[in-house]
Amino acid sequence: MSEIITILNQKGGCGKTTTAVNLGAALAQLGRKVLVIDIDPQGNATTSLGINKSEIETSTYALLLGKCSFDGAIMETSTPNLYVIPSNISLSGAEMELTKEIGYHYILNEKIEDKCNMFDYVFIDAPPSLSILTLNALVATDSVIIPIQSEFYALEGMADLLKTINLVESRLNNPCPIKGILITLYDPRTRLARDVVDNVKTFFKDTEYIFKEKIPRNVKLAEAPSHGQPCITYDPECNGTKSYMKLAEELIKLEGESNE
Repeated sequence: MSEIITILNQKGGCGKTTTAVNLGAALAQLGRKVLVIDIDPQGNATTSLGINKSEIETSTYALLLGKCSFDGAIMETSTPNLYVIPSNISLSGAEMELTKEIGYHYILNEKIEDKCNMFDYVFIDAPPSLSILTLNALVATDSVIIPIQSEFYALEGMADLLKTINLVESRLNNPCPIKGILITLYDPRTRLARDVVDNVKTFFKDTEYIFKEKIPRNVKLAEAPSHGQPCITYDPECNGTKSYMKLAEELIKLEGESNE
């Protein structure tokens, strides 16, 4: 059975797209069939997966507006078992068009509901904002992963983010539990990074699962998107790749425990 997971944080630079792409690629390497849905108009996940966003004919924008089917929007990537529904700047105009539709919060869900069963995991890379596109992602999702960078102001805006999730659950009647909190850009040598981890644990007070694996600050993770590859294929031996592979294994183990 497929699980749809939204990677969400309204703060930019927290490793949201990096996680969607590399966690997806790691799971694909472990034999899972994975789809990444890029619902960010910046299209960074699309570029990171080697797709030229200026040349795509089908996209998340076309899917939302009914200009292509779910199957027609899916593109293969160079990584076996990893697929993407790409995005580009045209998606920035979708919000105004979507608001003209009745029940516009539910459009993505309607487009992908009951169609994702061919995949083991579907990751939605949400925009770094609490927008209509983000609400669509939350309504369509089964759970949420929140990446939090181990830097000053890491928890800034977290209350607003959790409020939005609760709003979707209460007013739109769609449960979207938090799958886990992921620490990113982590450097254990710094006092700040260790303090942020402690602050995250204090903030959530054991109410949410915090992934044991922390994603390190790693230059190869930063370089890989410019080569149109996940880090898993760009540099299989770097610390960033090893960390996302461990995270993928942790996620699979977590799924197994929840199904027992």
